[in-house]
Amino acid sequence: MDIRQLRYFLAIAQEGQITRAAKALNMEQPPLSRQLKLIEEELNVTLFDRSGHRLKLTHAGELLRQKAEGLLLQFHETIQEVKEVDEGVRGVLSIGSVVSCISLLPPIIETFHERYPGVTFKISEGDHFLLGERLERRSIELIVARLPFEAAHDARSYSVLPLPSDPFVAVLPAEWSLFSSHEAIKMVELKDVPFLTLKTDETTGMHNRVMNECRRHGFEPRVICESSSVAIIIALVAAGIGATIFPKSVMASFPLPGVKMLPIGDADFQYDVGILWLKDRYLSKSARHFIDIFSE
Repeated sequence: MDIRQLRYFLAIAQEGQITRAAKALNMEQPPLSRQLKLIEEELNVTLFDRSGHRLKLTHAGELLRQKAEGLLLQFHETIQEVKEVDEGVRGVLSIGSVVSCISLLPPIIETFHERYPGVTFKISEGDHFLLGERLERRSIELIVARLPFEAAHDARSYSVLPLPSDPFVAVLPAEWSLFSSHEAIKMVELKDVPFLTLKTDETTGMHNRVMNECRRHGFEPRVICESSSVAIIIALVAAGIGATIFPKSVMASFPLPGVKMLPIGDADFQYDVGILWLKDRYLSKSARHFIDIFSE
């Protein structure tokens, strides 16, 4: 069995029909059927349940699919790594970032682009869970996110470069007269205000940090809204609906009028940030140089 046959098998597994797989591979159906038969004869297993309209993987087929995807990825990465030995830094660098870390990227990208103008960027946004999945699928190489990284996979599979910590600040409607003369705020002053919090089904780290700090100061915040969107929460603050606590760098990405940001005088809690990538996996030259700039 060779790389070509593995590609054929994966196409059939993805399409669920030999006819559709042959079309996707730009080949005729009979040769593809013969190749599948050769693979099954070589392995002495049945890879697909053919009883229904759509081909379904057997247990053996599912195992081969997982292994084949990994082998093809490794094969592709090996080719790319060998090509890069004598090539300059160029191509596309795919990065994922949580919304609350977007403001960290522009100065790094500016510096990177000055040094390596042959590289273009593809940047995607999502929560920890979604970005972790994209990293595993290799649709992105690097992630910039709050720490700890709350993905579905084992945290030991990631390499992490910690970045400077980010202090939390109170984010309030500018129209609230209660805090109009304040240059800083105490946690207890948020006790009775309507509170907004950032929380998703999969990632709760920031929410828990803020809730625990409130409890440490002797109160349970009056949460009136939970949202997975930073933009929605800040828009609600600007509309006078409630207040929130965010890392300071978040506000650089959402400079909305109607929002007032105050340091918290009696709570020295900060949010850790880092850039992550998969351990023991190939990193392009572009990705390695991007990490180096963050390290400077």
